[in-house]
Amino acid sequence: MQRGPTGYKQPISMVGVPCYAFVPQPLPPTPPAAWSATLFQRAGVSLGRFSGVTGLLPDPNLFLYSYIRKEALLSSQIEGTQSNLSELLLFENQATNGVPLDDVQEVSNYVAAMNHGLARLKDGFPLSLRLLREIHAELLAKGRGSEKQPGEFRTSQNWIGGTRQGNALFVPPPPDHILDCLGSLEQFLHDETVPSLVRAALAHVQLKPSIPFSTAMAASAAFSSPSCSATMTCFPSRCST
Repeated sequence: MQRGPTGYKQPISMVGVPCYAFVPQPLPPTPPAAWSATLFQRAGVSLGRFSGVTGLLPDPNLFLYSYIRKEALLSSQIEGTQSNLSELLLFENQATNGVPLDDVQEVSNYVAAMNHGLARLKDGFPLSLRLLREIHAELLAKGRGSEKQPGEFRTSQNWIGGTRQGNALFVPPPPDHILDCLGSLEQFLHDETVPSLVRAALAHVQLKPSIPFSTAMAASAAFSSPSCSATMTCFPSRCST
């Protein structure tokens, strides 16, 4: 199936220098995402095997505890945060001698944000922009970045790489396009005609380039809610942390 561009270039104001931001096309994709019955069956079998294996674990919650912290470390490294699992566990047990506090605080915030998303979803709170903002507020509750509008979508233009928008490697949507991008995403996440794993995958593709908050890491943490939603749909008994 041939598809057009996944987004379009939006001119933004930059004195004397042509500059464009990338705005992703709204979800659902056009033409609609297609999956074959064979692939869908294979995915279902794989998920069934995974669910069966987790059922054999003596304590699935202990596995999930470790997984969330490992995911937090890997995602935080994207932002240049330097920490490891031992330092995180020491920090959580308040044995902080020799631990790089700023870096570990960021990872600890990530864990708290992820756990907050899981808990809210398990309690029946809907997957929504409000939940994304709540997760972001948890992420920036302490340490570096706590002054960068925690819990609020950005109101200024940001970019990745370079010293300004004109020479940046990537420029996300202008702030006045954020609600349009995320509004269609929120509606798509509740489209029950699309399998939950497909929704989670497309939500990831939509959310990453949008960078709706003032920090890029926040988008990764915020995405934990759709991924947790898929987990709860497939393994509702495995979502306690």
